[in-house]
Amino acid sequence: MADCHSLFNDFDNKIALTSARTKSLKKSRKSIRDRIRRYYREKQSGSILPKFWSQGSFEMGTSVNPIPRKITVDGEEKSLYKYDVDDGVYFIDDEANRVSAQTYHNQIYAAVTGYTDEDPTDKDTCVRVVFHDGHNIDLPIYFKDKSDSDALPELAHKSEQWPYSDPRAFVKWFNKHAKENPQLYKLVRYAKAWCDNQNYLAGARKMPSGLVLTIWFTENARYSNDRDDIALRDTLKAVRNSIDAEFSCLRPTELKDENLLEKYSHEEYFKKKLDDFLESAEQAISESNQKEACAKWQRHLGSRFPCHLAEDRDEGARSFPVPAIVKSNAKGA
Repeated sequence: MADCHSLFNDFDNKIALTSARTKSLKKSRKSIRDRIRRYYREKQSGSILPKFWSQGSFEMGTSVNPIPRKITVDGEEKSLYKYDVDDGVYFIDDEANRVSAQTYHNQIYAAVTGYTDEDPTDKDTCVRVVFHDGHNIDLPIYFKDKSDSDALPELAHKSEQWPYSDPRAFVKWFNKHAKENPQLYKLVRYAKAWCDNQNYLAGARKMPSGLVLTIWFTENARYSNDRDDIALRDTLKAVRNSIDAEFSCLRPTELKDENLLEKYSHEEYFKKKLDDFLESAEQAISESNQKEACAKWQRHLGSRFPCHLAEDRDEGARSFPVPAIVKSNAKGA
């Protein structure tokens, strides 16, 4: 049975955000926060200063380096890294001081305009700061009534108008599980890298969101103390069984039991991709040759999976030293 654990470790080093990129993102996040605070001090002096809480995969340690998308600009080829970092902007104030969702959006948009060469994007759920390499920092805006300590934050959603939303609770939920078994961080990163590769091959996003994958893999994680390949195979199998019973993904924190797949329209496509991946995972673990097993993993995880490091020999096969060549005129001892 071919052991590909070391190959998965190398793969994880490739897909996890590097320390340099993490440092750069934190620096950008701090600069944007400072810019927003300065805007409210100078342009909205009657308003309280917002607070900030990082959220999403960056905060949980499950972000992955996306496969770069190649584009041509003015005859020059560029690589775009399409991923988002979320940084929540929280206004904790008296209810009487709340302004409209659109007003908050307008203020944050004005505050971050000019931070990059690209104009910000005002989405329904956030203001997006766009960077030249393709990544974004999303700024969802929340209001919380300071007189009610139990009140849930409400999202400044331009079309739905103030739905309850508590992403900080989700981060705490995930971190509790990951603290109990840190292998979960890698399982979620492998799942995201798999989906990124499938979306890259399809030329469009058809796989479920990172949030959905995180919930499925957390709730169905199967751990192996020394084998990431076995843990991933067993977790894929558990996820498949769970969605076979009911194709849904219920949010585990407030708004609890919201089905995050309500608007997802590629159920059969995803199930087929999952079945294919699971079949290859079973074959890879049954393989005796690590190089053959690696090829089965790489088919789904993409070219970054390091088959150049795989050994082309059967697991457990004995290796013998090449015997010395004895010349015919060699003298005896």
